[in-house]
Amino acid sequence: MSAAGNGHFDLKHRSRALTEGRDRAAARAYLKGIGYDDEALSKPIIGVANTWTETMPCNFHLRALAKHVKDGIKAAGGTPMEFNTVAISDGITMGTQGMKTSLVSREVVADSIELVALGHLFDAVICLCACDKTIPGTVMALARLDVPGVMLYGGSIPPGHYKGKDITVMDVFEAVGANAAGKITDQELADIEAAASPGPGACGGQFTANTMAMAFEMMGISPIGPSLVPAQDATKPEIAFAAGELVMDVLRRGQKPSDLITRDSLENAIMAVAASGGSTNGVLHLLAVAREIGVELDIDDFDRVANSVPSLCDLKPGGRFVATDLHAAGGTAVLAKRLLEGGHLHAGAPTVTGKTIGQHAQEAQETPGQEVIRPLENPIKKTGGIAILRGNLAPGGSVVKLSGHERRHHRGPARVFDGEEAAMAAVTSGQINPGDVVVIRNEGPAGGPGMREMLAVTAAIVGEGLGDSVALLTDGRFSGATRGFMAGHIAPEAVHGGPIAAVREGDSITIDVDNRRIDLDVPDEEIESRLAGYEPPPIETRGVLGKYAALVSSASEGAVTGPKPAREPATAG
Repeated sequence: MSAAGNGHFDLKHRSRALTEGRDRAAARAYLKGIGYDDEALSKPIIGVANTWTETMPCNFHLRALAKHVKDGIKAAGGTPMEFNTVAISDGITMGTQGMKTSLVSREVVADSIELVALGHLFDAVICLCACDKTIPGTVMALARLDVPGVMLYGGSIPPGHYKGKDITVMDVFEAVGANAAGKITDQELADIEAAASPGPGACGGQFTANTMAMAFEMMGISPIGPSLVPAQDATKPEIAFAAGELVMDVLRRGQKPSDLITRDSLENAIMAVAASGGSTNGVLHLLAVAREIGVELDIDDFDRVANSVPSLCDLKPGGRFVATDLHAAGGTAVLAKRLLEGGHLHAGAPTVTGKTIGQHAQEAQETPGQEVIRPLENPIKKTGGIAILRGNLAPGGSVVKLSGHERRHHRGPARVFDGEEAAMAAVTSGQINPGDVVVIRNEGPAGGPGMREMLAVTAAIVGEGLGDSVALLTDGRFSGATRGFMAGHIAPEAVHGGPIAAVREGDSITIDVDNRRIDLDVPDEEIESRLAGYEPPPIETRGVLGKYAALVSSASEGAVTGPKPAREPATAG
């Protein structure tokens, strides 16, 4: 660990160059003008990166939470400086062109935190986040900066209530399909809409936000236990204050993200995703974090790890419970305990609290009689909730979600759509039939651009009553709230010459999980001939989306910005 525990770590190891000496008089003058006196400037400067916004419930409460974090920093001997960055709501933009900005925002979050922290020479950074892309975006920034840092999750929303049942926003998306099919009335849809989101906090199921929050607790960059406390819990301000104290403790220990984000801790995070039935977006985000910190990781590691651990958490979208129930049951530490007992956990991996993940697992306080996290002898499934498939349709790989259903094989005729809107129109107008394979292409990282999530379509399929008989595949991605037999992140994507561009209406497609295959049942020569004649739609060239489309890597590399890949042949691996 970097200078940890040696008692000699310079607490002003970066800010000293900004605040001390004759030549820094002008800088001090600026800062004194907004309330920082000599005493404040003599202390370590702690950046408080806030992803607060008024555009969504997920991050709405973070402005108030930040005050308590800053109070904790001050009480522990530091000087906090708060700054803000962007946040895009997946749920609100879902199904619109606005959704193209979502994954792009992850890079902007990471870039902006990195820039401010580099520019203002913070000695440590604590990041407050809550929605899907701000969570990995903040951790990516911490990985790049590699200064003492902590990620604090804003917490989950409680469930809504409708007709005596707990509901989440997932139920609203599925109700749209049910309404289109005439299964519920307009008034019932309106009532579900009104009840599903009761106040601030991130979406309640084991969707992307809660998946990533759990993964980063297990990784050790976020304090295990406190981070999962729900957004509206009465103790959340105390948790925020303690997080402010914690970042000062991390600074005193000289502990850096590179001490925490290792191959072992990344595998622990993958275990959390797989064992909890979490979002397929965990693949993209953990690959991106690994790339930022410089640890070797690829999509096949996800398949290996997921296949080695059982599915243990009975959480929505496939299960019965939500994140507030998980917290009440004992939280992430209980899952860590199960993985430790099963011999899966890399117990020696350090965490931001100063303890190892194994110590946290041993100290887990499980609520007697809880049903959210299954015992090892009674798993939901013997293997985890995701798998990586390859084949002539996805030579670069794809991700399939296995939680929430029992299907592992499907063969059916392709229903091909160039873009999400066309697919949604077909689903809601009754044009999709049992047995079909819905193919949505040109929604990849570059082709979208932005790799939109397909929750509106997948939820409408379930709401229409086709969730058990229809499969869907896309070079885009899925919301964590997606359930059903869905394969996303098809790579290479259509605009980069991926075989998904060669699929035609009525072609037979086979998805075979046991053999880890996803294939277009067409001869390779025919696929190559079709690809040679395929004309993709124009790629965006202007603004931030144009920059992203020009630089984005393939989904199998985590959709992080980098050199644009060459057009790949259908047989590329």
